[in-house]
Amino acid sequence: MAILGTMRKRAHASIVGFFCLVVGLLLTIVGASSVLAAQPPIGLGTATPFAVLAGSGITNTGATGITGDVGLSPGSSITGFSTAVLSGTQYVDDPTAVQAKLDLTTAYNDAASAPSTSNLTGQDLGAMNLSPGVYTFSSSAQLTGALTLSGNGVFIFQIASTLTTGTGATVLLANGAQACNVFWQVGSSATLGTATQMVGTLMALTSISLDTGANILDGRALAQDGAVTLQANQITAPSTCAAPASAPTPSPTVTPAVTPSPSPSATPVLTPTPAVTATASPTPPVAIAVPDTGTGTGSPPAGLVLLLGGLVLVLVGSGLALGRDPRRRRRG
Repeated sequence: MAILGTMRKRAHASIVGFFCLVVGLLLTIVGASSVLAAQPPIGLGTATPFAVLAGSGITNTGATGITGDVGLSPGSSITGFSTAVLSGTQYVDDPTAVQAKLDLTTAYNDAASAPSTSNLTGQDLGAMNLSPGVYTFSSSAQLTGALTLSGNGVFIFQIASTLTTGTGATVLLANGAQACNVFWQVGSSATLGTATQMVGTLMALTSISLDTGANILDGRALAQDGAVTLQANQITAPSTCAAPASAPTPSPTVTPAVTPSPSPSATPVLTPTPAVTATASPTPPVAIAVPDTGTGTGSPPAGLVLLLGGLVLVLVGSGLALGRDPRRRRRG
């Protein structure tokens, strides 16, 4: 009976071990894919400095302020800019505008082909709090109220048809989220309602209309084929993305570099050389600002937890499945 009981225990341990092994492998695969699938930022190329870019025309009414370049191609009609204040350069169907439009097409296609992480079709974006990811709408998208984007990573909204925001709609950034890493890929046209406070790069296949007082406080209005219509709006193109919080570590290394200054007592002539190297080394803090289209694509913590948990289960499960009994080893 004792032998039979031992055999049953070993069989039970093997079954449990096999189960742990299977679950562990599944968790490892899911965790690894989650870690590796962090969405890279969308590269805008030469379209990066543009606050407004259109295909057929650009029309303005009222006191609009634009910080960034304005471009149009292949159209040639820009009207109403006598009441607008432009802090940037205007390019109308010239090589700069043509190239920017080509790069916009590439960026639009890259955003459209990014693997979706969540389908929000039929849901209003208002009152949502979203982490970095790729959010898909198989038809139109609506934003009423406030949308919060939280976390230092890339946000892509894939919208098959139209994007419409309600009066006073707002996009808020929290916990390290950056406007230069927010992209709205719109399959037809986008309309920002009165007094909307938008954030991110708006890339519409057809046209973009901003109602009175609608602002893109940190972002762009880029329309591939159609027109951009403005009505007393404020648009500011983001120029840089700040590096992640861990990047400022170079600053402590500057302190040791300054300490070698006592060496002048030994050789007074050499004092200018260390002084020059010390002043050159502080430049890394300035380099913390990286190009607009690249930062904050860290792996999701949940993916790492699944990966590590899966590996532990694989190890435990394989030991149990093979029937290794530590008591037998001691008896031998």
